[in-house]
Parts: sequence; C-alpha cells; structure tokens
Amino acid sequence: MLKLEGLTKSFGDIVAVDGVSFSVQEGEIFGLLGENGAGKTTTLRMLATMLKPTSGTAKLGKYDVVADPEQVRGSIGILFGGETGLYDRLTVAENIRYFGELNDMPSADIKRRTDQLSAAFGMQDYIHRRAGKLSKGMKQKAAFARSIIHDPGIMLFDEPTSGLDVGAMREVHAFILQCKAEGKTIVLSSHIMNEVEKLCDRIGIIHQGRLVDVGSIGELRAKYGGDSLEEIFVKLAEVVR
Repeated sequence: MLKLEGLTKSFGDIVAVDGVSFSVQEGEIFGLLGENGAGKTTTLRMLATMLKPTSGTAKLGKYDVVADPEQVRGSIGILFGGETGLYDRLTVAENIRYFGELNDMPSADIKRRTDQLSAAFGMQDYIHRRAGKLSKGMKQKAAFARSIIHDPGIMLFDEPTSGLDVGAMREVHAFILQCKAEGKTIVLSSHIMNEVEKLCDRIGIIHQGRLVDVGSIGELRAKYGGDSLEEIFVKLAEVVR
C-alpha cells in the first residue's frame, strides 16, 4: 500500500506540488493525469526519494520517504520514460544483474529472475547484447526487467511509453497489467488519455500542482459528464483555472 498526506514540494517561490493526498491499494493501478508541468513527475520523484518533500508525508508500505529512504528504495521499482538508466557498454543481462546486486540479491536468485524475465519479455535473442546497440523498445523492456528484478511490491512508472512505437507500447501495457495481477501497488503518470483509460483503476487529475479530483473513470463521468476522459480532463482544467 502507498499513502500520501499533504505532500508538498516548493522550489523557492514556486510550488510544484501543493498538498497532494491519495492512497493506492495492493493490486491497484492509480493514474496521475495532467498536462506537462502539472507536478506528476515531481510527485513520483518524491515517492522514489529522489526529492525531499517540503512538507507533508508519504509512506510506501511501512516505510516513510523522509525517515526511511533506503528502505523505500529497496521496496520499489522505478521507470521514468525516456530515462532507461541502462549502461550502454553492458549487456542486458549485465545491466539486470548489476541492479540485482545493488539490491543485495544472491547470485542464484538474480540468475533465476533474469531467465524468468527474459522469457516473459521475449528478450532471449538480445539478452547478451550490449544495451547501446538496442532499439528504444528493446531498451525499455530491458529497463522494465531491471526495475523489477528484486520483485518489489510497489511500482512507480512515469510516462513509461514515451517515444515507443505501437508494438512496444502494447508490450509495456501487458507488463504493467501483469504487475497488477501479481498484486503490486502501481502509480502510473501519463498524459496519454487512452493509456490511462486502458490501465488505471482510479485516476487522480493534477493541475498546477494540486490534485483536483480522484475517482474511477465511471465516477468522473457521472460527476462531470462527457464520454471520454479527455472531455472530463478539459472540463476540470477549465473549472480550476
């Protein structure tokens, strides 16, 4: 489980995230939907302990992002779109193994998980190729495998399909739904409406750093009208301007 209460981040006079509160249960995909610059990435970076909150709290499982940052980092998987974090000179298997070692996994467990994930993502043909020689879609799948090698219970995905073609995007979506089926707690940030509609159980719409509403697509439709999530988003943005 993941829970935020009044999470706030300021950069000088600029308030990037303003008192955001929500919770996500095990086996749930929670979508953060907003325009570029709305505060989605800043929120996820605070949850990942990459940024320290100005105020408020966030707990991932039983760990607090301020009091227990090392434990938080060991219990989560992170993927930021466009930032795979792979080492180009290492092979896919070596990248995955290195991340497993950073999480203190025994060698036998790393080998077992690497084989398992390689099969799951269809990476057998390039698992021993250097990451720098791969296509963007291959790199993204390798980055996903690396992010889940230690089998974390909480997953944070920020624009995970950024720059991917349709085929690679479908594979990423299938992987995220697989994580949900395994009971993982997932927060997904995106500005792609159909992606959010396809994957998310509930949605938080964030605008200018504030979480303006939370609910399932059905609940938001009933509240604001409109057939599509895009129409609902535009209406909410107009209301809070």
